[in-house]
Amino acid sequence: MQRNRVEVAGYLGKDAQARFLPTGTKVVNLRLAESYTFTDRNKGKQEHTNWHNIVCYGVVADVAERLAKGDNVFVDGSLQIREFEPSDGSKRRRVVEVVARSVALIARIPGFANVEATQENQPADALAAEPEVDDEVAEDWPM
Repeated sequence: MQRNRVEVAGYLGKDAQARFLPTGTKVVNLRLAESYTFTDRNKGKQEHTNWHNIVCYGVVADVAERLAKGDNVFVDGSLQIREFEPSDGSKRRRVVEVVARSVALIARIPGFANVEATQENQPADALAAEPEVDDEVAEDWPM
């Protein structure tokens, strides 16, 4: 059995970048940093940061385009390796990226509904709507 699945959580290094393919499909690119610490041979603490290229399509892209630098997000997807020839005619390049199946905002930021988007979920306009809160139920919550 073969399996290609990646789960990564971290902080965005820059704002989401949206564009459209010639077919009209929305594509959003994200740069996600995840850091970890480890102890080296000399018992010293070291920190290392990995940078991941994330690509979002369709409904996931509709939600991901609202993400901004510094947002803490969780991405579930699969690895994709692409080769391309740069427009300047230089040597072919290889890129490793995560094609997102879902993107979820972990940290809340003002003006963004804390939603998770998946390709199987509802239409984009349903995901973009702010959740309705029943005032009577909300008053009963212990806070």
